Amino acid sequence: MKNSSKKQVNCVEKLKVLADETRLAVLELLIDSPKHVGEMNAILGLEQSLLSHHLQVLRRSQLVVTSRNGKAVLYRLAPEVEVTTGKALNLGCCVLCFN
Repeated sequence: MKNSSKKQVNCVEKLKVLADETRLAVLELLIDSPKHVGEMNAILGLEQSLLSHHLQVLRRSQLVVTSRNGKAVLYRLAPEVEVTTGKALNLGCCVLCFN
């Protein structure tokens, strides 16, 4: 597969992941600062298991990364996801704007 074809496949996969409203909401929360699961859950009002599922999907897609602080897990945008002016994320293949 050519390099440009690989980039297109990667872009398609990212956009499939982001087709879910909850995952989009998580990324929007993380634009301002890293957050613990409890913080995100308080804002989103989801069952912990459902939020954990969405976070796992985002991690596998390399859109978020984690760091551990004791038992707490801190989520942040992956270094490859650049926050642009305003509330926008440069995913490398496209720019995702939040209003």
